[in-house]
Amino acid sequence: MGRWEPNARERLVRAALELFTEQGYDNTTVAQIAERAGLTKTTFFRHFPDKREVLFAGQDTHARLLADGIDTAPPAATPLQAVAAALDAATATFTPGQRDFGPRLRAVIAGNSELQERDAFKRARLAAAMADALRKRDVPDPTASLAADLGVRAFSGAFARWSDPANEQTFTELARQALHELHAAATGLD
Repeated sequence: MGRWEPNARERLVRAALELFTEQGYDNTTVAQIAERAGLTKTTFFRHFPDKREVLFAGQDTHARLLADGIDTAPPAATPLQAVAAALDAATATFTPGQRDFGPRLRAVIAGNSELQERDAFKRARLAAAMADALRKRDVPDPTASLAADLGVRAFSGAFARWSDPANEQTFTELARQALHELHAAATGLD
């Protein structure tokens, strides 16, 4: 693959995930990632500040889509209905071609405490984006924060289920199902 070919960002993500899977996160360098992608270190750093961030490349897009989904939910939507609309909006990023990333991504993150910490930060950022969007709809706290937390749990659970090779459901179906299960569990706390 030549350096001039398109999709440098995606190539870097794929190369990093391959190398992290093959030789471990700690044993992989930015130079190796760039070389595997057929690019330079300079190109890597144009797209990512460090090798950790290559695994969380979609965070900003997900945060924006989730917030936009809440913003465009019908005015009469309950907070959980608005969160469901947010999860529907995020579906656009979960293409069949990306499904094979899931198990490898989850395995790499599970095997490294630094990446687990970064994953927790990502979930907190997604929750903050949804909570802020809910507050703009005049949903008070703690309702906005709780609905956003349920949304992030549904998002994460749906991703884990969606990326399972045996899964045949869409991300949207899985996210809605996860949100419903979480809502039922929360109402059962009485």
